[in-house]
Amino acid sequence: MTFAGSLQEGGGPRVRLHRSYLRGTDHWSSPKLPQPQWQEDGVHRTCSISQESPPGLPLPSSPGQVAPEGGSFGPLSTSVPSGGSGIGRACCQVLAREGARLVVTDINLQAAKHTLTLLPGGQQHVAVAMDVKDRRSVEDAMKFAQDQCDAPPSLLVNCAGVATFALISEADDDLWQKIIDVNLKGIFLVTQAFATSLLDNGKDSKGAIVNIASILGKTGHTYLGGYSASKGGVISLTKTCAAELASKAIRVNCVLPGLIDTPMAAGASEEILENHKRLTPLGRLGHPEEVAEVVAFLLSERSSYMVGACVEVTGGYAM
Repeated sequence: MTFAGSLQEGGGPRVRLHRSYLRGTDHWSSPKLPQPQWQEDGVHRTCSISQESPPGLPLPSSPGQVAPEGGSFGPLSTSVPSGGSGIGRACCQVLAREGARLVVTDINLQAAKHTLTLLPGGQQHVAVAMDVKDRRSVEDAMKFAQDQCDAPPSLLVNCAGVATFALISEADDDLWQKIIDVNLKGIFLVTQAFATSLLDNGKDSKGAIVNIASILGKTGHTYLGGYSASKGGVISLTKTCAAELASKAIRVNCVLPGLIDTPMAAGASEEILENHKRLTPLGRLGHPEEVAEVVAFLLSERSSYMVGACVEVTGGYAM
């Protein structure tokens, strides 16, 4: 972790202090710190104090550092449920650009295969059909990913989701259950299979998960009761998983998009779209790529101290 601050020495020049701290537990005793090193440029005095981390617990990459070589993710493999369209496809494109090897899953295999044609990296990426509502389908897809990559995926983006517009008074049991099964149960099943396969591997369990929730999980919305409730559940599930998995070196965070220009948004009426834009300070829908860039950040070592965070990508809606 890096602490940055500033001090004022009497009436003298402004002093900027940067200090690198250890990540660890309460069981550690603090070793003797090295002497500070001062540098002057005639205006500022800068003090740097750095310390090596104990064996087995490396400090995170410095802010802005790109690691490993070849992009933010190097050879790390990433599973992207519902990567066949919308935000999922945009995540695949951004992650492939950053060097990740993609396992694109979707209930529509042809859509997943089409995503592959849009990715840099050619044959290193694979597509597989997966129904996030079905445990056997999820486990089979995870095994396929592990076999193809010679190791379980270490990064996961949970972005499968459905929405149906209906008043609570008009929604039937089947409609409600489908939304919960895809949007909430699906994340539970995929996260469980992902974490189990990664931890069972034993070699290097370090990983990261990003769940796609929604700002409506915080605010609710008329005609979208089931969707809003399911996304509120995703927010809570994210924090629970984050608390349980952080000690196992798996970080879990989520993104809360506003209304994004995807096939899902096409189901909204013109009145809903215009009202949403009116309530959004930027005055427009978001682009899938704008969400995907945040997802890539949360998966990378640049966000190494973020756990259980819910990042809003809304254009200012409901802030």
